Amino acid sequence: MTNREDPTLLEERRPEDEVGEEDVREAEIEHLDEDDRLTREFVEAVRDAVYEGDEERVQELVEPLHPADIADLVELVPAEERPALGKAIAELMTGEVISELNEHVRDELFEDLSADAVAQIAEQMETDDAVAMIEDMEEAEQRAVLAELDPEDRAAIEDALSFPEESAGRLMQRDLVAVPEHITVGNLIDYLRDNADLTTEFWEVFVVDPAHRPVGTCQLSWILRTPRSVPIADVMKRDQTLIPATMDQEEVALRFQKYALISAAVVDAGGRLIGQITADDIVHIIQEEAGEDALLMSGAGEGDINQPIRQSYSERVRWLIANLGTALIASLIIAMFGAAIEKLVALAVLMPIVASIGGNAGTQTMAVAVRALAMNQLTQSNTVRVLWREMRVAMLNGVTVAALIGGATAFIFQPMLGVVIAVAVVINIITAGLAGVAVPVIFDRLDQDPAVASSVFVTMITDSMGFFAFLGLAVASGLVS
Repeated sequence: MTNREDPTLLEERRPEDEVGEEDVREAEIEHLDEDDRLTREFVEAVRDAVYEGDEERVQELVEPLHPADIADLVELVPAEERPALGKAIAELMTGEVISELNEHVRDELFEDLSADAVAQIAEQMETDDAVAMIEDMEEAEQRAVLAELDPEDRAAIEDALSFPEESAGRLMQRDLVAVPEHITVGNLIDYLRDNADLTTEFWEVFVVDPAHRPVGTCQLSWILRTPRSVPIADVMKRDQTLIPATMDQEEVALRFQKYALISAAVVDAGGRLIGQITADDIVHIIQEEAGEDALLMSGAGEGDINQPIRQSYSERVRWLIANLGTALIASLIIAMFGAAIEKLVALAVLMPIVASIGGNAGTQTMAVAVRALAMNQLTQSNTVRVLWREMRVAMLNGVTVAALIGGATAFIFQPMLGVVIAVAVVINIITAGLAGVAVPVIFDRLDQDPAVASSVFVTMITDSMGFFAFLGLAVASGLVS
């Protein structure tokens, strides 16, 4: 879920904020702005009602909201006010709302709840949402909550937890409609109408063989437009995309995107139908994976503003320390040319430009490579071609930027120094293009996330090469005697 927190909403109340409070109560308060975000006025009105203990007013304000907006409201108020808000809107805190909450905010709210209370919430949720909630708990808490669940729900959740994290088995929904292929369209329609226990949200019916292996699918639109006497086997689509339960959720999302799927069957190791994944689940996965890659490239950890400070600190400081180590390598190269820099101060003025341009070029190429790897566009079959493409782009960029910086340097300082910095820029940008592709690909070949630490290594390479090329060429050209 997209976080919509506005820092201004977290300010302490000032005495003047309470002026005109009665007028606010009487006025019609807009819930959402033009971007579908909760307005400051609405959030403040809710906070005021909670502060005064007016639960009736709180419920009156919050009840019209969509579950996702109620979850946003809980996230927008300060942490110390959330328990009081949660108590005031307890009847509105349904499973749908809980499933939309940020996991850190949800954990805070659950701290004082009993295992039985958490179990009651889980029973209101879809199986995949309940699994997402319970899998984040400590093992002892998981056991306590599972023990309070209805046996059928407990079995479904325990089965889901047996699959690897971030796999299709944890993502899938157990509720689906599956029928044998020997029935007619009329039989199917009667079956759907007569069985009240069937799931009410589905886009297609899965057709299975006697061993419960999927043999085809039939969209609801086909069922509604086909005469009752026609066998399902004659209208179903036999070609379908089957998702192994152990498949990583990122790969699942790629298959949905590639084949334009609305839903897909999930099968176990024996090929038997055990669940389905729908497009609404995939939207969250695509957003989550895209954000995760961007954060990993920056070394920002989860990058969640609701994450505890200690956890954010531990995730970020590791990469800063690693960056410190790689920066020392560049510093050692500068130290090698310390005497030359002392004789020609212009070198100290210009060398950050060479490193900075190379770093930016490397970041551009690396972002393209990481995205291509994530989208399965960059594979072993086209790595060389992509590398050559990026090298050509780097050459064009290098020549263009080198002409600009070289001309300016020649005009301000001296012609030879302009030539030196121009050549150094070309070398560094080409190096950046090579590193920007090679580093993520190497990580991928080692079965590591290509976004992890790529930026640290690419920056080290471009900084080191930039300083070495510029200072080395300056000495070799005789600028420094």
